[in-house]
Amino acid sequence: MNFGIPLAERMRPSVLNELLGQGHLTGEGAVLRKAIIQGHIPSMILWGPPGSGKTTLAHVIAESTGVPFYTLSAVSAGVKEVREVIGLAEKKAGTILFIDEIHRFNKGQQDALLGAVEKGVITLIGATTENPSFEVNSALLSRCQVYVLNPLETNDLLHLLDMAIRKDEWLGTKKVVLKETEALLRLSGGDARKLLNLLEIVVDALDSPSDNKKKKPAEIIITDESVMRIAQQRIALYDKSGEQHYDIISAFIKSIRGSDPNAAVYWLARMVEGGEDVKFIARRMVILASEDIGNANPTALVLATNTFQAVNLIGYPEARIILAQCATYLASSPKSNASYMSIAGALSIVKRTGDLPVPLHLRNAPTKLMKDLDYGAAYQYAHDFEKNFVEQEYLPDTLSGTKFYDPGENLREEEIRKFLRNRWKDKYGY
Repeated sequence: MNFGIPLAERMRPSVLNELLGQGHLTGEGAVLRKAIIQGHIPSMILWGPPGSGKTTLAHVIAESTGVPFYTLSAVSAGVKEVREVIGLAEKKAGTILFIDEIHRFNKGQQDALLGAVEKGVITLIGATTENPSFEVNSALLSRCQVYVLNPLETNDLLHLLDMAIRKDEWLGTKKVVLKETEALLRLSGGDARKLLNLLEIVVDALDSPSDNKKKKPAEIIITDESVMRIAQQRIALYDKSGEQHYDIISAFIKSIRGSDPNAAVYWLARMVEGGEDVKFIARRMVILASEDIGNANPTALVLATNTFQAVNLIGYPEARIILAQCATYLASSPKSNASYMSIAGALSIVKRTGDLPVPLHLRNAPTKLMKDLDYGAAYQYAHDFEKNFVEQEYLPDTLSGTKFYDPGENLREEEIRKFLRNRWKDKYGY
């Protein structure tokens, strides 16, 4: 195809003036630019969306200062690798350690950095797409400056495309004509790395004999149609976990919902192998446990919640075992979306009917005036009655008898249905 190095890497800026879209940090007179020029680099967290230039900025800082520079990915590195770099840094003053996706480090891994950052053995640059207030422990965060990177704007991305076509050594040998750019911009989602790598894939495909009858086409004309067609065929080549990210999590969730533990664990393996964030996977299972299983098996939500907590503490590679246990359990559980449908129905009624008044007997009466107005006066305390139940109205008058929760057809919810029918007789039609 070309030189074996992705276009995004070949086009990575090496000096401050080549950075796009982050003028508030690196423009003339900006705080980070001053720090870089003066050589006083603080430990920092770079927070911004994918492809906004976090990794590039870290490399530019290293190039500008000329100090030893080490890179680790939180997806694959652990405490051992962190300590190895710290050991090297103790022999080389001013060492910068760049950790990509630092939000994926668990507490123990982040704690391993703390002493070295505090003593100035390393200057830490962490990159994250997640809010560091939630994903970086407070002790480490307090020792770092947080710099927020903005999403690249359309003009920045178009400039990047133009620059790549004009300046890249491989693309420069082609006659690339950007007739349409909407598909390139939409598929890349504002991510400069994805944009450049997609451009390269499209040019390579249009330049191949299978896509063009000519051996060397005079012009390579890029249209929205050609981008969509080629991307659908070869999307996995330019971002293993990006474009497929949503398709694979969708297949995973639908497999669990469809009670197929074999398919669920396959799609889980795809995500684990691709380095997907363990918290993202676990978070989706917590939602599914309530949305698709609910009261058919309430233990599912307990297990999913504990899974989220456990994988957050442990991280890869061991987290795969816990994720697999939860996924297979959820897939093998009876299913019900009755709770999900109940809140959807209630929200629909609320939007349609507005703020209906709370019945007088259900109102709180903290003051004498409210008591004088009979707030709560007619309320009947359920525990004063046989079986801890007394029939009274709990909905606004205009909604009396409206059923939002309709138990599903499964063993546990049939018991719930029987309980509610026994209490409410025919009022709700249970």
